[in-house]
Amino acid sequence: MIKDTIVDGFQNAPHRSLYHALGMTKEEMDRPLIGIVSSFNEIVPGHIHLDKIAQAVKLGVAMAGGTPIVFPAITVCDGIAMGHRGMKYSLVTRDLIADSTEAMVLAHGFDGLVMIPNCDKNVPGLLMAAARLNIPTVFVSGGPMLAGRMHGKKTSLSSMFEAVGAYTAGKIDDEELTKWEENACPTCGSCSGMYTANSMNCLTEVLGMGLRGNGTIPAVYSQRTELAKHAGMQIMELVKRDIKPRDIMTPAAIRNAIVADMAIGCSTNSMLHLPAIANELGIEFNLDMANEVSEKTPNLCHLAPAGNTYMEDLNEAGGVYAVLKELEKLGLIDTSVMTCTGKTLKENLEGVVNRDEAVVRTAETAFSKTGGIAVLRGNLAPDGCVVKRSAVAPEMLVHKGPAKVFDSEEECIAAIYGGKIVSGDVVVIRYEGPAGGPGMREMLSPTSAIAGMGLDKEVALITDGRFSGATRGASIGHISPEAVRGGLIAYVQDGDIISINIPEYKIELLVSDEEIAKRKETTVLKEKTEIRGYLRRYAKMAKSADKGAIINEF
Repeated sequence: MIKDTIVDGFQNAPHRSLYHALGMTKEEMDRPLIGIVSSFNEIVPGHIHLDKIAQAVKLGVAMAGGTPIVFPAITVCDGIAMGHRGMKYSLVTRDLIADSTEAMVLAHGFDGLVMIPNCDKNVPGLLMAAARLNIPTVFVSGGPMLAGRMHGKKTSLSSMFEAVGAYTAGKIDDEELTKWEENACPTCGSCSGMYTANSMNCLTEVLGMGLRGNGTIPAVYSQRTELAKHAGMQIMELVKRDIKPRDIMTPAAIRNAIVADMAIGCSTNSMLHLPAIANELGIEFNLDMANEVSEKTPNLCHLAPAGNTYMEDLNEAGGVYAVLKELEKLGLIDTSVMTCTGKTLKENLEGVVNRDEAVVRTAETAFSKTGGIAVLRGNLAPDGCVVKRSAVAPEMLVHKGPAKVFDSEEECIAAIYGGKIVSGDVVVIRYEGPAGGPGMREMLSPTSAIAGMGLDKEVALITDGRFSGATRGASIGHISPEAVRGGLIAYVQDGDIISINIPEYKIELLVSDEEIAKRKETTVLKEKTEIRGYLRRYAKMAKSADKGAIINEF
């Protein structure tokens, strides 16, 4: 065990003296030391209860004969950070989380790890750390919040953002807006739709790193506490059998995750995070795999914001495993892969039943014959861009319209609320990419404003930034190369015609090569030179979105 090099032997007496300073007994030192990476804090709704999850994990570890030791990881609430400079700090925390976890684990010599994430960049950050460290690891998230209730219907955070757009358009009054505010997010947990946090927690199950139910058991259910105890017990089995993340997260497992992503209709942010995780594993990830998989994979779920079902509904239907069971029937996933249960995925799927075919559809009744995410290419995005096509209205799958160009999210929001965006427009937001933002902000505020004003079936939006999983409509992000790196998006002008064809995976700026060449001679790219601190460092190091916006390339 790793602890043998730190705890055992006369030469490690100084180390043991420090363990004694913690109140640790010799009996505890003789057991495997299990690091519990708790992302608890008191500002993120998805994390406010993680101290209770950590306590349950500790009990599980102790019951199975290990010594649990808790240390922290940071996280940013994308909802609270949305629409201001705080959002610049969301994606960039993914690498901070991976790096700081690496530092804590290797400095202190743990034999195994239980990761407790829940929101947005916290989940992929810890998956990246697990891949990098490659010591026995199991994940247990904090779980999703229950859906809110308004006028007898379920609702969520995306509806809350859209309510702001409706208020701006004069469709609802102050009293109605307040009711939305008080009822949209009724419990702790990650937001109740298939947004980024829940997407990544579900994909953690598919990757084999989380126990069944990790992605879907609601945060407030007692089952979540039981799951945490089982995760604590299971890590001891993984340590005993020396089953490590790279034994589990193989190329086949990564492909399974892409397949499940398409079937579930996950957030477009998964197309940033899966490449970043693959990079840590030394696995090649090409965005074109998404389209290849999508062509063969039916979209089986329409959770919010794509539809009117929520995480609690998916859980009742049988969770992620119900989706995987349907995919197994179609021969679309490799079930021979190992998982953190110590069993293969095929063994885990034995006896699994889809309990609600209205929530998890079959191949025969699928929402579409193709997957929930599409990667588009063309002169405007030669290195690719991403759209959640399962959340796009049918009439917007093919669209051609004039550009309305903005050099920041703030400029765009002002124009939307000022009534300057009209039916048929293609809104362009640039200089919001990984390096140009910096930090690649999510654009939930403008997309929600467009949807709330009733324009989501008439207006497209493209950006070198990214979108929240709560975004719906023809919202195309991750334009690569980004503006600050000289991508064509930097040279688009108001009135230029942009053609979008999602079924054919194409996006084109309909401007002649001669005109583009002239613009490149006269246009000065805009860098945010006033940025300091970590953001400045990130901006200099960040790879493009098609590479996962990573800063460490292996």
